[in-house]
This record gives sequence, C-alpha cells and structure tokens, in this order.
Amino acid sequence: PAVDPTPEPPIEQPVEKTPDERINDIIAGMSLEEKVGQLFFVRCPETGAAEDVETYHLGGLLLFGRDYKDANGDWLTEDDFTAALASYQDAAAIPLFIGSDEEGGTVTRASKNPNLFSEPLPSPQELYAAGGLDGLLERTLSYNQKLKAFGVNVNFAPVCDVSTNPDNFIYARSFGQDAQTTADYISSVVPVYAQSGVMTGSIQTGGIIPCLKHFPGYGNNADTHTGIALDARPYTTFEKSDLVPFESGIAAGAPFVLVSHNIVECMDGAYPASLSAKVHTLLRDTLGFSGIIVTDDLAMDAVKAYAQDGSAAVLAIQAGNDMIVTTDYQTQIPQVIAAVQSGEIAESDIDAHVFRVLHEKQALGLID
Repeated sequence: PAVDPTPEPPIEQPVEKTPDERINDIIAGMSLEEKVGQLFFVRCPETGAAEDVETYHLGGLLLFGRDYKDANGDWLTEDDFTAALASYQDAAAIPLFIGSDEEGGTVTRASKNPNLFSEPLPSPQELYAAGGLDGLLERTLSYNQKLKAFGVNVNFAPVCDVSTNPDNFIYARSFGQDAQTTADYISSVVPVYAQSGVMTGSIQTGGIIPCLKHFPGYGNNADTHTGIALDARPYTTFEKSDLVPFESGIAAGAPFVLVSHNIVECMDGAYPASLSAKVHTLLRDTLGFSGIIVTDDLAMDAVKAYAQDGSAAVLAIQAGNDMIVTTDYQTQIPQVIAAVQSGEIAESDIDAHVFRVLHEKQALGLID
C-alpha cells in the first residue's frame, strides 16, 4: 500500500500561562478607569455600596462599626452580614478585598457585634498576659476564621508599633513590649492569618490577609486622626527598634504594609510618611518589601494641609502607595484618572500598582 509521505504533524498542546502572565492579560484588557478603581480600598459607604463598587471599579471596601449594623442601628445577624458582603462581591467585576480593623482591645469592629462573636476580641496584651503566646495565637486564629467565614478577607492588623509607655497614644494598641519581643510576636502571628481559611469539604480557601501597621513605627507620637505628628527621633532608633517588627513581619510573608501619617524627620521632614517617596523607597529597597503598600485613611487631619486642592490620592500614588484608604473616593478617583491623562502620573506606574493588587488577589484565590 502507498505510504503518505507527509504525515500530519502532532497536535501542539496549548502552553499554560504563568500566574503573572494571566495577571498581565487581565491588566491589558482593563480600561484606565478600571485600573485606577482597583487602587482604592475605600471606607464602605453608608448606602449604595454595591452600586459604587460597580460604578468606580473599587479594589476594596473597608468596614467600620456602622457596617455591622442595619439602617435602624441594630446589630446585623450572621446571615444578614454575610449576605451584605456577598452582595458587594457580586457587584464587582474583579473580586474585592473586604477589610476590617480587628486588632483587639480598643480597636474592634466585627467582634463588638454580639450576633457575630460571643465577646469583643481582647487586646494582644490582655491575651498574652492571660494565656501566653500560644493562647494569643489560638484566639487570633479563631476570630479570624470567623471573619473569613463571613466574607472578610483582610484584617488591618497586627500592630507592629513598639511601645512600652502606657502614656503613649499607641500603647494600648501595641504589644506593649520591647522591639525584639514585639518582632517575635509578629513573626508568630502573621502565619496564623494565613491559616484562617474556610474549609468547604476537603478544600480550604485562602486565609485572611494581615496588614502590618503603622510603618515606619508610631513611637510616642500624637494621634494623627486629629492633627500632624512630628517624629524627631534619630534614624538609629528606628534601625534598632521601630523597624525590627516590620522586618520580622515581612520575612514572615505579610503581603500588606500600612504607612502612617507621621512626619518622620530623619527620613523626610517635608511630608507625612504616607505621602513620602523617601519612606516608600526605604520600605521597598532597605526592608525588601514587595507586597502592597496601603495608606492610612487619607481623611485624617494630618494630611489635609498637604492636599489643599483635594489631590491627596494623587500625592499618595506618586509617593509609591499601591492602594488608597479614603472616604472621599468619589472625588479622588476622578482626580487620579485626570492626573494619568495629563501625564502627571505615568500609566505604567498605575499598571505596576494594579499588578501588585491583582497578584495578591490571585494568591488569596479571588482570581485565577
């Protein structure tokens, strides 16, 4: 029989793309408005949250105390709270980060709701005093597991600030120990957040993302919610103390770092840390952090003087932040878009920030 001299070539199997390539494909298909929206981790609005998630292409929603209550001021039930968060996710083309401040002690949002938790989460200091590090880690895990089950996927904790003076503003929120003891706590607690995923049958979804704060260390500074805090301590103090817990948390794999509004003179005497390119360079180059840098809330009084034209978010992105925490997103987002269109911010810089955001959402299992 005749032999076909030109056999058909073997069918080539499609080459599976790497995770980074898939992210780049997503970014390539996004409009400028969609990309800028991903950089905003906004305070959840009192009404119309799902609509704004869709309209502004928001990257994240940050929950405050009122978001655990209904319109009448009554605490939401587990079912109602879970349904509310699901409705926000349903409105998002790219799944949301949904965050809450659950530090324990003086800063608790979710666990104040008696329908969700049996008691508010005690502070790390209280838990450590009562049950040692093991007891603290066990309670941290159990509370974060519940948050994750409700639909929260970012906890704006742990606090890395070093404070041993009860008179300091940040003391009650800190671990209350020296730098190395605080660093040991941070390196132990960061992996606990990753373990707080939800089991569905035999499959565990990603845990809750921790957020190290308040970089580069609060020290004995005043409350930046109400005004400017000037930190005149020398850089050697930060090297030996304040930066140590952040280095420990970064080494443990924490993917978020929140930058404070303190003016740290030894790093940049002209701008609050949250708006300082020098502080962000320190975090990236000296500490080697490659994850998401997020601002403290730009609505705080400490940054108002630096953005008299309302462009605080533009300044924040120019400084090197990947995500912006703000209440005023309806004004700030169009200003950032305009800054890109005018060339004040390079679109390639926006793409780099979006890449980090989507990379973490991919690691969390929110996107493929």
